[in-house]
Amino acid sequence: MSDIGHNSSISSAAAQELRLFVERLERLEEEIKGINDDKKDVYSELKGRGYDAKIVKKLLAIRRRKKGEHEEEMMVLETYMTALGMI
Repeated sequence: MSDIGHNSSISSAAAQELRLFVERLERLEEEIKGINDDKKDVYSELKGRGYDAKIVKKLLAIRRRKKGEHEEEMMVLETYMTALGMI
């Protein structure tokens, strides 16, 4: 369908297909908005209980990585911090 330009007229079947894609994307956008609202609520609850949200976000990023990747990064970071007299 890449041959359809913005000024081209499209068949009713193609228009219906396009409408279905757009509606699916709209539903997904609504779901994403709902999930993002839920995440905000969890972070608010987290903060309310005294946890540091920035640190928890870093923990989540580490947990998404392959095992061992963050250990190597932490060793390099610690080496650099030691060289700069930060620890």
